This record gives sequence, structure tokens and C-alpha cells, in this order.
Amino acid sequence: MTTLDFVVIAAYFAVTLGIGLWATRRQSTAGDYFLGARDLPTFAVLFSIVATETSALTVISVPGIGARGDLTFIQLAFGYLIGRIGVAAWLLPGYFDGTQETAYQRIERRFGVRSRRVVSVVFLVTRFLGDGVRIFAGAIPLALLTGWSIPVAILAMGLITLVYTWFGGLKAVVWADVVQLAVYVAGGIVALLIAWHLAGGAAHSLSLAAGAGKLRVFDLHISLTSTYTLLGGVIGGALLSAASHGTDHLIVQRLLATRSLKSAQRALIGSGVVVILQFLLFLLVGTAIWAAGLAPAGVSADTIFPQFIIDHLPSGVAGLVVAGILAAAMSTISSSINALASSVTHDLYASVTGRTDPAHLLRVGRTFSLVWGLALVGAALFFFYFASGSDTPVVVLALSIASITYGALLGTYILGGKWRRAQGTDAVRAVVITVAVMLVVVFAKSLSGVNGLGWLEAVGRLAWPWYVPLGTMVAVGVGMLSSLTRSQR
Repeated sequence: MTTLDFVVIAAYFAVTLGIGLWATRRQSTAGDYFLGARDLPTFAVLFSIVATETSALTVISVPGIGARGDLTFIQLAFGYLIGRIGVAAWLLPGYFDGTQETAYQRIERRFGVRSRRVVSVVFLVTRFLGDGVRIFAGAIPLALLTGWSIPVAILAMGLITLVYTWFGGLKAVVWADVVQLAVYVAGGIVALLIAWHLAGGAAHSLSLAAGAGKLRVFDLHISLTSTYTLLGGVIGGALLSAASHGTDHLIVQRLLATRSLKSAQRALIGSGVVVILQFLLFLLVGTAIWAAGLAPAGVSADTIFPQFIIDHLPSGVAGLVVAGILAAAMSTISSSINALASSVTHDLYASVTGRTDPAHLLRVGRTFSLVWGLALVGAALFFFYFASGSDTPVVVLALSIASITYGALLGTYILGGKWRRAQGTDAVRAVVITVAVMLVVVFAKSLSGVNGLGWLEAVGRLAWPWYVPLGTMVAVGVGMLSSLTRSQR
């Protein structure tokens, strides 16, 4: 990298840190810190949702998927949009019924305080593990470009993000997300144009890709073992999006920070449209890199795009694209820190201690932000050692981890809304049993090698988009059965 590249990256860091300091103004309560005083505009929340869920995984892994395969990955995004429309229509109104600080106060109103705490813990574990992978992913290009080791890159990126998040709270996170979205989308567009140029032009690149079947968008055959099919994308993507955007406090926190229900609904549905366009952009980047002959078979899918940046982008442009990747990674880190601290502060600390003074909770929340920031850095270091040498795209690893608990969360909300017999005990049983079942399903392929567990090999062939639908069915079934059994005793 040249001096100009480092200047571009340094300018990006300076802007994000400045936003964090600016956002500290007039912060006096936990509501100011965790919900931006419930006064964030629709467009800012929309872009923040997109930036948060995109993370570095999209910028790194999706081009690799496009280079290695075709465009069928985008079928998931169609399901994501359907899921968001459902959440906007059926779940969001309940969040704006009264004043709620977290997504899981709603569970308490239906099932009691114990259920709220259990569901909150499930969220904490899922978000902690999933975002540990995302931080690891964001450190890959930084390590390649600077010559640092990946652990050093993780520490540098994580600690810088922690600073502006600790100071500014959700308002800093959201406005930094707006900047970060602009940076990484601009970087993706520039990379696509350069890759097309290296491939002999956009028309030639697309012609080569079409001839090789790499522009296929729809896979219409029905299969539970093929990863990207239309049916799996629509059903699996819709339920995954319903769980992540309707029950995961990381996203719900942003929706609660808008000025009204209508504003939240517009932000949520609009984000689904933007995500489809983003997936298309980064898949085409991978296709163009392949057409230029720059995706050799022996290279890990997750290093194809970072290596392209190093070898083929001019001075200054490389810095912009790297800043974009870091922007995506830091957006997810900051969002996770704030959401985890918010959930612990309100769902656990305030619930257990009875301390609800807003100024006191602000101090407690900042302390938890520091703790979670350091913990996430530790998780990223763990996944670096766990996933090194694997050609499994990190986006798949992260979504698989999230799917362990997303079905349990979504199933609990369905039980609460549609099954009147269900009580708190039934909800807790549904969550615990579903998580245990999904742990076996997600890791079935590895467990099948253990003596006596060979039968799990067939379970391990289930494609990951079906994890959330399966988990949701298990949770609803267990909750219903538990309620029926209890009523007979």
C-alpha cells in the first residue's frame, strides 16, 4: 500500500472517531445512550440497518461466492425482503405499544420475567459468537494489506471501534453507519468498474459469465441439501430475516430509536430493497474478477477479493476499498457492542437489581459496553484459530451460528402470539430444547465422525438456509406439546 492509501484510511478513522465524540452531546440517560433519544430519522436508521447486517462478510465472502459459483445466492435476499414485510406488518406494532427499551420486554409481558431473561441470554450468546466471526472476517484484508498478523489486525480494528462506540452510544453508531455504508458501496462500485476493465469491458465480462452459467439467478429445483435454491431462499431467507429483524435486539434497537411506527416500517422494508442491490453488486464484483482470470482454483474463496485489492487497484483506490471493508466490519462491531450492552443493562441488570434510574443505567451501560467490546475481540481471536485453513466462506459460518438460536427466538414469539395455552415454562422449554437440537443439526457433519454417531451424516447434509425454519418448527412444536402436557397434570 502507498502513503495515499494510508491517508485515505486514516481520514476514515478520523471521521468515525469524530462522530463518536459529536454524539456525546446532551447524553444524560440510558435512553439517550441506547436509543438515540428516540429521535433518529428514517433514512439514517434504514442505512444503519443495512450497514449493520452487511458487515465485512458481504464485502469479503460474497465476491468469493460470485467468483466460485453464480448469482443464486441472491435468492436469499428475496426471502429477506418478504420476511421484513411480515415483521413490519405483524411484529413492529407490538414494539410501539407503550415504551420498550429492548426487544425482550415484549416476552416479559407475555411470559414473565424469567422468560425474558432466558431469551435475552440466548440473544447475547448468538450475537457474541456470530459477531466474533464477523470481526475475524474484517481483519483478513487489514492483515493482508499491512503485513500484520490477523490477531494484531483484530486488536487494532476492535479497539478503535470500541472508542467511538463507548463515547457516543447508539447515535454515534447509526450516524457512523451512514458514512460507512457510503464508503463501502463506493468501494464496491469502483472495484467492479476496475475488474470489468481488466476483463475487457463490462459487456465482455458478462458475456463470458453468461456462457459459463455464472449469471443464473434462480434455481427452481426442490432440495433440502442444495444451499441456494429459490424455495430455500424464499422460505429460509424470510424466516431468517423475520428472526433477525423481528426478534434480534441488534436490529430492533434501531427500530425503537425511530420517531414513529411508520418511520420504523419504512426503514425496515426499505433496507430489504437496498440489501438486494448490495448482494447483486458484490456478486458481480466476484463474477468480474473471475472473468478477468483473477480467481485461481487454489485460492480460498474468502481471499479472492482482498488479493484483488492488493494486486490490481491503483493507489488511493485501494485505500478507499480497504476503508470500505473496515467500515463494514466496524459497523457490525459497534452495533453489537451497543446492543449487547443494552440487553444486559435492561434485561438482566435492571431486572435483577431493580435499579431503573436513567442516569445510573447510563453509567452501567457504558461499563458493559467496555466489557462486551473486549469480549468480542477475544471471540474473534478464537474464531481465527478455529477457522484457519477452511474454504468455507465466513458468511456461511456466521449465518450457521446465528441459525442455532434464531429459530428458537422466532418460535417463542409465534407461541406468544398464536398459542394462548403457552405459559412461561413452555417458552423456556421451547428455547432450551430447540437450541440443543440445533446445535446437533449445525454440527452434525463433524459429530458424525464420532464412533456411534454415523447416522448424523445424513442430518449434516441439510443446507443451512433451512436451519431457521427447522428451529422455528421445533420451538413451536415443543412449546405447544409442553402446554398440552402441563394442562393434563
